[in-house]
Amino acid sequence: MKAIEDVEILLVEDNSNDAELTMRALKKRKVANRIVWVKDGQEALDYLFRQGAYQGREDIKPRLVLLDLKMPRLDGIEVLKEIKRDERTKRIPVVIMTSSEEERDVALSYDLGVNSYVVKPVDFQALADVAGKAGYYWLAINQTPPL
Repeated sequence: MKAIEDVEILLVEDNSNDAELTMRALKKRKVANRIVWVKDGQEALDYLFRQGAYQGREDIKPRLVLLDLKMPRLDGIEVLKEIKRDERTKRIPVVIMTSSEEERDVALSYDLGVNSYVVKPVDFQALADVAGKAGYYWLAINQTPPL
């Protein structure tokens, strides 16, 4: 695993309450020193591919993408397709964290290369626990390929 000072997580979540809770849980577990929160799929792609408002940002790839499915402008399925289709980003682990339990969403996500699919609990404390455990697993336990 990279040193904590080099670890960035991209959180793609349109619900500000879920985003705040997730960020708090990740910081509490100290799995990353930098969490970038974007509010929709298009902003996520702009960030990842350094375009639009993020054109001038440093070329640092996140070590993990936490991705919601149901978002405005561009949904999580479209974002996942683009991440896994592009040579620059296809090795970045993507964990879908969504309220959708639809079998179609789960199957399609795995068909497109998602690394994990987590249904967000309704309870806030349970959501914080799940987010913290997901981040810890993917960044501290799992061995990822070089990006």
